Amino acid sequence: MSTSAYGHSEADLQHNAPLAPLGQVLSGSRAPGWWGMVWLCTTEGMLFASFLAAYFFLRGSVASFGAEGGRYVPLMRPLIMTLLLLGSSVTAWWGERGIRAGNVGRLKLGLALTFVLGVGFLLLQASEYGHRNVSWSTSAYDSLFITITGFHGVHVGVGLLMNLFVQVRAWLGHFDGERYEAVSNSVLYWHFVDGVWLTLLACLYLSPRLW
Repeated sequence: MSTSAYGHSEADLQHNAPLAPLGQVLSGSRAPGWWGMVWLCTTEGMLFASFLAAYFFLRGSVASFGAEGGRYVPLMRPLIMTLLLLGSSVTAWWGERGIRAGNVGRLKLGLALTFVLGVGFLLLQASEYGHRNVSWSTSAYDSLFITITGFHGVHVGVGLLMNLFVQVRAWLGHFDGERYEAVSNSVLYWHFVDGVWLTLLACLYLSPRLW
C-alpha cells in the first residue's frame, strides 16, 4: 500500500476524517509572539531602570551634577509631548479594538493617527534639544538627559517602524476579526514606550523642581 509524503496511506486519505488544518490562530497570552514582546519590553525596561539609577546616583553624589538646571526647564514642550504620546496610545488602542471587532477601516485610521502623533513627538523632542542648547559636555545632568531621552526617542522610532509595517499589512488585507496578533504586539510595545516616557517626565523634568 503506497503512502503519501506525509506518512498517510491512500486508504487513510480516502476513508478517514479530514486532517486538522495546519494553521491555528493564537492570541493574547497563548501566543509566542505576545510572550516575546512582553520579554522585550521587560528587558528594555531594565535598561531604562539602569539609566535612571545612574542618574539618581550621580545626582546625589556629584556636587557639580547640574540638576539645578532642570528646575528651570520650561515644561510647555514636555507637556505637549506627553499629550501627544498619551493621545497616540488612545488611538492605537482604538484601532486595535476595531480590528478585534473585524473593522479594518478603524484599524487603518487608528494606526495612521498613532503614527502622526508619534512623529509629532519626535519633532518636538528634536526642537527641545535645539531650544535648550544642551550637549553631552554641558553638565552631567545634560549628558544623562540627552542619553536617556535620546534612547527613548530611538524606541519611539522603532515603534513607528512597527506601526508602518502593520499598516502595510492592514492595507494588504492580512488582518480580520480573528487574525490580529501583530497588531496587538505592536500596540503593546507602543503602550510600553508611552509608559516609559511618563517615568522620564517624572524623573528628569519634574523631580529637579522638587528637590
